[in-house]
Amino acid sequence: MHFSTERATYGGIGRAGIRWMATTVCTVSSRARRFAVAPVAWLAIALPLAGCSFDLGSSGSGNDRPPPIEQKPTGTISGQGTSDAQGYATRGQVLAKSGRSEEALAEFERALALDPYNVEALYGRGLIYQGEKKHQQAIEDFSAANGLKPQQIEPLLARANSYLALDKAKEAASDLDEAVQADPNNAPAWSARGVTYERLGDKAKASASYGRALALRPRDEAARSGLARTGG
Repeated sequence: MHFSTERATYGGIGRAGIRWMATTVCTVSSRARRFAVAPVAWLAIALPLAGCSFDLGSSGSGNDRPPPIEQKPTGTISGQGTSDAQGYATRGQVLAKSGRSEEALAEFERALALDPYNVEALYGRGLIYQGEKKHQQAIEDFSAANGLKPQQIEPLLARANSYLALDKAKEAASDLDEAVQADPNNAPAWSARGVTYERLGDKAKASASYGRALALRPRDEAARSGLARTGG
C-alpha cells in the first residue's frame, strides 16, 4: 500500500496545491523519500485511505481527462445512489490529480450529496479545503473520515497538519499520538510528532520521536537535526 506525500509550509499551499500529492511516495514499511521538517514547517500529508481506491500519487499531466459520468437525480444514499457517489468521488480524484481543484471539489460535493458517508469524497474535499487554507472546514471533513475509518493514519496526519496551521499544537499532538499507535513504522508520522512536541516545548517527547524517525529512516537529516536540537 503506497502513500503519497509532499512538503509544504504551514498554510503555504496554494489553490493548485493539491498537485503536491503526486511528487513523492512513501510506504508503511518506511521506504520513504527525504522528509524535511523544521520547527515552523512540516509535511503536508495527502495519503490514500487504507481499503479505498483514493490515489493521487501517480504523476499525471494537465491533459488528463476524467471519465464521463451520467448525471442522475440525487437524494438516495443506498443502492445505485451509492454507486454513483463512488463514481463522482473517483472523477474528483482524477480532476484533483490534474490540478483542477475547483472541478474536483464539485465532484466531491456531488458524491457527498448522494452518500454523506463516502470516505474518499470526504478526505478528498478535506485536502482541497486544506490547500485553500480553509483549515476548519478541512478539519471537519478529516474528522468525519476518521470517524468512519477509525485508526487510519491518513486523516489523522492530514488533520494534524491543519491543526498546526491554526496554531493548535495540542490537538495536532493528540492526532499524531494516535497516528503512531495506528502505524508505529511510519517515519513521517514520528517526524511530524517530533516537530509538534518541539513546538510545545516538550523536548523529551520531541527527542524520542525524532529518534524513532531516524531508526526507521536513517538518512532523515531533518529528524537528525531535530534530535540534536532537543538534546538527543
